[in-house]
Amino acid sequence: MKVIVVAGGTGGHIYPAIAIMNKIKEKEPESEFLYIGTTDRMEKDIIPKLGIRFEGIPMSGLNRKNPFSNFSVVWKFLSAIRKSKKLMKEFQPDIVIGAGGYITAPVLYAAHQLGIPTLIHEQNSIPGLSNKFISSFSDSICVSLPNSLELFPKEKVHYTGNPRSEEIMNVEVCPRSEIGFSDKRKLLIVVMGSLGSTTMTEKIKEMIPHFNNKDYQVLVITGKNYYDEYKEISVSDNVKIVPFMENLINLMKDSDLMVSRAGASTIAEITAIGLPAILVPSPYVTNNHQYKNAKELEDHGACVIVTEEEFSSKRIIQEIENLFDHPEIYKKMSEHSRELGIDDSATRIYEEVKKLVR
Repeated sequence: MKVIVVAGGTGGHIYPAIAIMNKIKEKEPESEFLYIGTTDRMEKDIIPKLGIRFEGIPMSGLNRKNPFSNFSVVWKFLSAIRKSKKLMKEFQPDIVIGAGGYITAPVLYAAHQLGIPTLIHEQNSIPGLSNKFISSFSDSICVSLPNSLELFPKEKVHYTGNPRSEEIMNVEVCPRSEIGFSDKRKLLIVVMGSLGSTTMTEKIKEMIPHFNNKDYQVLVITGKNYYDEYKEISVSDNVKIVPFMENLINLMKDSDLMVSRAGASTIAEITAIGLPAILVPSPYVTNNHQYKNAKELEDHGACVIVTEEEFSSKRIIQEIENLFDHPEIYKKMSEHSRELGIDDSATRIYEEVKKLVR
């Protein structure tokens, strides 16, 4: 199978796209891939390192605050359609798969105009602008969360889950003992994204001393951009502070609770393994989609939401200890979280791809 995959901007789009490619490669080892992304975001570095052909096309999102600046966006959109058609005529794909980010709109629209089958995957509860636009021209739409089914045309939308979740189910466990923690005490992970959060750094710094000498263990991942700000904080043996953790997913499989943002990848990860979570949605994302992601979990009893405004040491520690001190509440949250996880999501997407290619 010859496949063009397009996704850009954030890991929440890029890593599901990689998971889809990995599943196709597993099922059909001779498959060829061309990945189209933007020229100035994460994908330009991540994809070539995987040995996958990468083509960058300049593209930017609409500016809602300054509509006059969107003239250049329209020009880029039309230019991206032309460049995409040229690449498609050369590569001759059997299908074009979009996994989110504003680069998907012109590429999938170009595929539609050329009569090439198209599939999009939506990671968030509320679809982004690109997926909303391109859904009218796509042949199949796969969604990560049940509520999204109502937001796309019924005849072509499928509930598959996030393809990252299937990969997560298959990764090896990293025992907490490998990072110096005891197997006999509960482990809490606190993380606000791989880079960290400007708005949350001061709140977390203020909270850390309250963890000292608790009967549970705490791993605080600050994000690479903010680690230096934590160096003066004194912690006891049950607390560790690190800038980043390469095998975080592996450690999550041997942890008991997580305090984190509510991005699409995080939702896929915690539901795949049934990890109870206290979610602090970022209010700075388009359409407040992180809150809506988290709300879908909360409505199923799979998490606790604490907004940035509500976030305080007292509130968070109260929520943590309520879960740790009440095993029946903790167990139900874990079960409800796992009910939302789909352990064959990438396989489901592959099957939709095969239907279109046939």
